[in-house]
Amino acid sequence: MNLLITGASQGIGFAIAEIFAKKGNRVLITSKNEVRLYQALESLQTRYPDADFRAKAFDLSEKDQAQALAGWALEQGAPDVLVNNAGFFEPGNVSDEADGVLESQLAINLYSAYHLTRALLPAMKEKRKGFIFNICSVAGLQAYPGGGAYSISKFALNGFSQNLREELKPHGIKVTALFPGAVMTASWGGFDNSEKRIMEAADVATLIETSTRLSDAACVESIILRPQLGDL
Repeated sequence: MNLLITGASQGIGFAIAEIFAKKGNRVLITSKNEVRLYQALESLQTRYPDADFRAKAFDLSEKDQAQALAGWALEQGAPDVLVNNAGFFEPGNVSDEADGVLESQLAINLYSAYHLTRALLPAMKEKRKGFIFNICSVAGLQAYPGGGAYSISKFALNGFSQNLREELKPHGIKVTALFPGAVMTASWGGFDNSEKRIMEAADVATLIETSTRLSDAACVESIILRPQLGDL
């Protein structure tokens, strides 16, 4: 299969690239940080020599960059699996967060997926099959103190996912919205997870890979995944 994974230089995106690489798929990865992206590429190529990796950096908060990514990806063939994972968390509250935070959060957490997906859909529709996974976060299901614009953007990504799911039913393309709780990624910094209080990125990756192996008649519409002891 051909895969395109955004936000793939670390964390959830990197874990998704790993799990599909184990089966020798063609995996296209992208992120904004070019240095981290090519470090990730080197690591993947070393550990999974039978997989076909391609990498290129794009700033998906910019519409033209999202469209350029689509053009680059289509040069390698229409993706069978698109994972819209690019995102960024800026904490705050609606009443006091800095001016411009909503715009920046929507740009990377919503518009990136919207513009990239739109640019890829004609080619994916021609194949009449495929998967689109949008990483929405539990912040897109339940408001919480300090969520602010981030939570708003994830609610919007959920709405995008639901509309896309209905639209693409006749075209054989399955759309899944994922709502992970706390996952051990760089955003948790030096958090001591020795007691496994929060989830591993591989947990999310495993669910995505498994969802692609169901029969054509089945679609996983949404996945809510939380730590066993609940949200922090």
